[in-house]
Order: sequence, then C-alpha cells, then structure tokens
Amino acid sequence: MLRYRHNSHLRRIASILLLMVTAAGLLSGCGKDQSKMTDAELGLNAQQSQGRKVYNIYCLSCHPAYSTHGNKGPGLKNLYQKQYLPSGLTTTDEHVMQSIVRGRGMMPSFGGQLDQQELQVLMAYLHTL
Repeated sequence: MLRYRHNSHLRRIASILLLMVTAAGLLSGCGKDQSKMTDAELGLNAQQSQGRKVYNIYCLSCHPAYSTHGNKGPGLKNLYQKQYLPSGLTTTDEHVMQSIVRGRGMMPSFGGQLDQQELQVLMAYLHTL
C-alpha cells in the first residue's frame, strides 16, 4: 500500500511538471504574428519598408518571411543568420542576389522583372528577417 501511494505521488508530480513545460512552450509561441505587423511595429526604415512591398509582390507566395517553413520554397526567417542557403551556397548578398536574379532549381528568375532599385530595397528587407 505504501509503495502505491509513493508511485501515485510521483505520477502527480510528473503530471504537474509536464503540464508546466507544455504551458511554457505554448506561451513562448504566442508572440504577435510578424507577418501581420506594420512596418513601424517591425522597426523598418523607409528602404526596408519599400523592400517589404517588393517582397510581398514577388516572393511571399512561395517564401513566408517570418517562418522557417515555406510554401513552394523555403521560409526565409533568419535567412542571414544561417551559414548556408538551401542551395548549399554560402549566405552572402552576392549569392542571395544571384538566386533572385537568375533563379535556382524550381525558383524562377526575377532579373527581368525587378530593376536595380527594387533589388536593393528587397535585399535591405531580407536582412531584417
């Protein structure tokens, strides 16, 4: 009988700990959805704000900005914190720009659609992700 009470007590403690860990995990993911935040809330400057508009037109349908999971292509959250791009190239402005302008794999080329100004503001925005 004493052994049963002891096990029951340990199960209760384990259940409480599991509940606390689950609640902490859920609460940590309850931050505001960055994709719905305004440019001001995100702290974007004018160049980055223009880049976000370009991104929303040309990139968003395949690459969610504030997610690591993508739709047709990879999510771009923390793009410049990663050592390598999904293509295996190092994460540098040159390689990111090359992927945008020339395309890569399933990604189409946007070199004929974006002018130099749009590319520059897009790159500025990508650095904020």
